[in-house]
Amino acid sequence: MTVEERLRELGLQLPACPVMPPNVRVWFSWVRVVGTRVLVSGHGAQQSDGSPMGPFGRVPDVVSLEQAQQSARVAALSVLASVRQAIGDLDRIEAWLSVSGFVNAQPGYPATTAVVNGFSEVVLDVFGEQVGAHARTAIGVAALPLDLPVVVAADLQLATDA
Repeated sequence: MTVEERLRELGLQLPACPVMPPNVRVWFSWVRVVGTRVLVSGHGAQQSDGSPMGPFGRVPDVVSLEQAQQSARVAALSVLASVRQAIGDLDRIEAWLSVSGFVNAQPGYPATTAVVNGFSEVVLDVFGEQVGAHARTAIGVAALPLDLPVVVAADLQLATDA
């Protein structure tokens, strides 16, 4: 089964690539491919048109754990959309190497790992253990761009025969 078929089977739809508000300009690439490495800049949840998706704010005093986990799930779809645009075919991914999750967290919030689990669950559901297993960091930060509750970056490996 291809990755695209698996996405359809799970009822998941990838958004358009990120679209920033008119007053925000990005000075980086959303995805950088160097040889067989795919470096993915931090992505948050996006609506189907690529615009930022709420809820917005700090976890857990403004955004609940459950809402933040859902935001992380949707951020995974955002990452996949950008990677697909950069490499053409998601089946070229041989391995998810690492994921770095940042949670807009209230000071002392201990459940950042639980928040970023939403991202990891999507990756594992779509790619399976062999390709989707990854090293991971999930840290709380004082603020994130656009007041997003979660931003996730990743490092992937392409198949050498791709």
